[in-house]
Amino acid sequence: MVWSWHADRNQLPLLLLRLLCLLPTGLPVRSVDFNRSTDNITVRQGDTAVLRCFIEDKSSKVAWLNRSGIIFAGQDKWSLDPRVELDKRSHLEYSLRIQKVDVYDEGPYTCSVQTLQHTKTTQVYLIVQVPPKISNISADITVNEGNNVTLMCIANGRPDPIITWRHLNPTARDFEGEEEFLDILGITREQSGKYECKAANEVASADVKQVRVTVNYAPVITESKSIEAIIGKQACLRCEAAAEPKPDFEWYKDDTRINSAQGLDIKSMGNRSTLLVANVTEEHYGNYTCVAANKLGVTNTSLYLYKRVIATKPIPASERGSNAHFKQKGPGTVMADNGSASLAASLWLMVISLFCLSCKC
Repeated sequence: MVWSWHADRNQLPLLLLRLLCLLPTGLPVRSVDFNRSTDNITVRQGDTAVLRCFIEDKSSKVAWLNRSGIIFAGQDKWSLDPRVELDKRSHLEYSLRIQKVDVYDEGPYTCSVQTLQHTKTTQVYLIVQVPPKISNISADITVNEGNNVTLMCIANGRPDPIITWRHLNPTARDFEGEEEFLDILGITREQSGKYECKAANEVASADVKQVRVTVNYAPVITESKSIEAIIGKQACLRCEAAAEPKPDFEWYKDDTRINSAQGLDIKSMGNRSTLLVANVTEEHYGNYTCVAANKLGVTNTSLYLYKRVIATKPIPASERGSNAHFKQKGPGTVMADNGSASLAASLWLMVISLFCLSCKC
């Protein structure tokens, strides 16, 4: 039989089967029902699929077909795909094995069995599932506080994966909805950090990737403290500021900028700056200003270096007890050691008064 390459592609499997004597020449095409209900078999990408088909006796003529044409006719392999082979565990089994299944293998497969009495077809629809995989995600970004931010996370898989977003701050906030794009309106400094995109379906474990968002903002003084210092001793003023990017610090005394010289040492690292006075003198006391600045703004705070006053040591109470002496010159001098001494002084005054009265007489 000679047939034209221009024949209807839908009739190609039937023509090939007839060519192989699998179908009687006079059998109407409509008697082979390729549109009957099918059995589904689901396989994960990369696994092996086995499509089952059984024959009634050894004399049956069988073939496997798919939309592309004949795969096997009897024991003869027509497919050039090395992944495809027959799986015959018994003399009545004519199953098809496909190794390392991929998405392009998905579709309908037909097992056609021709016996002396009738023709039977078994159709199996192969469904290939694919684990979720994030194929594209936003790069790490830096924005200024108050700007709008859109993060993107594109994932592939079969069935389509569900996308969820999470902000990995201390409270690990989850965002509502299942969207590939996450919109953040008027972002704040508290919203900086890592954002996690998770793509999940029921095929395999979720695929997870992260993107870092850095939020720039102007400096804010978070800590400063005035201190007291003693002449001849060491003193240290400290100033801290929160900012992104990290701030630059400057120190002033009154209106004069201070440099690391003449016994003063300025050290700045990250968000902290210190002014160290190695040997305090009278000239070091007074008002100091710490200035923190970055490209978004400037802020400052005042600190004072006070002179510490050393209090006079008081006389202990044990030394002020009953041994205290009180002296007074002239008449009426009292020398008291205890209560009896006071009584003697009173009697002495009385005697003097009586003496003076007797003289007048």
